[in-house]
This record gives sequence, C-alpha cells and structure tokens, in this order.
Amino acid sequence: MMKEFKGRVVSGGTIEAEAVVSHQGLNTLASFQKALQFGDKKATCGDQNNKDLYNKPMAGKALCLPQTIGSTTGGLVLYCACEMGRQPACMLFSEPIDSLAAAGAILQDVWLEGESMPVIDCLGDEFLNYVKDGMMVSVKNDGVVQVDRNMINTG
Repeated sequence: MMKEFKGRVVSGGTIEAEAVVSHQGLNTLASFQKALQFGDKKATCGDQNNKDLYNKPMAGKALCLPQTIGSTTGGLVLYCACEMGRQPACMLFSEPIDSLAAAGAILQDVWLEGESMPVIDCLGDEFLNYVKDGMMVSVKNDGVVQVDRNMINTG
C-alpha cells in the first residue's frame, strides 16, 4: 500500500531510498562525526542520545525526522557529509526545517556538482507516524513523498 504526503521543497530532486526514522531531533554533529572524522562511509549514527538512529547507517537512506538540533555547526556538517559522499539520499522533515539544516541543504544544492540530496519539510506528524525503518520512500520534484508500506528486503 502506498501513501502520499505533500511538503515544501527546500532542495529539489527525485530519489527512491529505504527509510530510517527518528522521532526526535537529529543532532547533526554527533550523528555524522564518525563519517566525517573517521571515514565511516556508511555514516553510522554516532549520537548515543538518539535511540531511534544510534548505530544505524544513514548514508544513502531516506532520513525521516522532525528537525535537527544541536550546535551551530549543523549546516556545515551536512554540507561536508554531502561533499564526502556520506549524506542521506534525502532528508524528510515532518516540521518546518530549522535554519541550520536549511543552510546545509541549500549550500550542498548550490555549491556541489553531481548527486543532489533532496530535502522536503512540512510533511506533518502523520508522515512521521506512518513511515517506519525499512519502508521504501520516493521523493518527487514537486514535494510529493510516497511511502510504500511494504518493507523492502534488506537481506
């Protein structure tokens, strides 16, 4: 079963990816530190305070979250993850995007060539309650996000 949600496009693009879901704010620096500092190509979440994402790979995944939290380095951390090819396939925010994540999303969209990282916000609480880890998510250019209730086979 497929369900559609409509959000606001922050950074455009189309992508299909497997969802990873956080029901709390994503501390960008703590989450991506291993990827940026120690070369973790899977961008395994290093934030021990995020029980939903801790120790899960984020690179190439549809990162579904309410917003980002933490240090003012958040935008630069996102940009650097994109520059190093360790970014999520897309970032899908249930709430309006915070200014730091918006800065990183816009910088990567404007400054980097090649793969884009679509970013959609204002998808609503219903979106975040519906999507689960392992579901397939499709992002369209117009801000439509389709979530396939069937889990993908990860094995």
